[in-house]
Amino acid sequence: MKFLTSGYAADIGDILNGALFTVDYSEMVIVKDVDYYSLCEHHLLPFFGKCHVAYIPRTQVIGISKIPRLVDVFSRRLQVQERLTNEIAECIREAVDPLGVGVIMHGTHLCMAMRGVEKQNSATVTSAMLGTFRSDARTRAEFLQLAQ
Repeated sequence: MKFLTSGYAADIGDILNGALFTVDYSEMVIVKDVDYYSLCEHHLLPFFGKCHVAYIPRTQVIGISKIPRLVDVFSRRLQVQERLTNEIAECIREAVDPLGVGVIMHGTHLCMAMRGVEKQNSATVTSAMLGTFRSDARTRAEFLQLAQ
């Protein structure tokens, strides 16, 4: 259980470890198909799936390996998928100050498969769109297409 909740003790500054780089790049950066595993805060049962993270840099990019590490930090807490999605998006926004951030998470929840409605083949999809990903339909559409 200690490993599965290790995200509470993680320090975002230590994870980023100065991996912010000034670049002349203004197109979308996407890290997709990041595996994640978390625990439902209501039932203490696992949920897991894939996460897609995108942002449009203003002046800085983040080292690409840091994005899966951030996904791990927030996943390794008692969670609901909706909050997990938002926490990842907000963390990227605060760290990089991009023009926009998009996060999409696909999840399989064992609390739905093993108990309650007992639906083994259902998936939950959540998204968080900040900045231009929220305000510009073309940016959002590009992200949704590239994340497929």
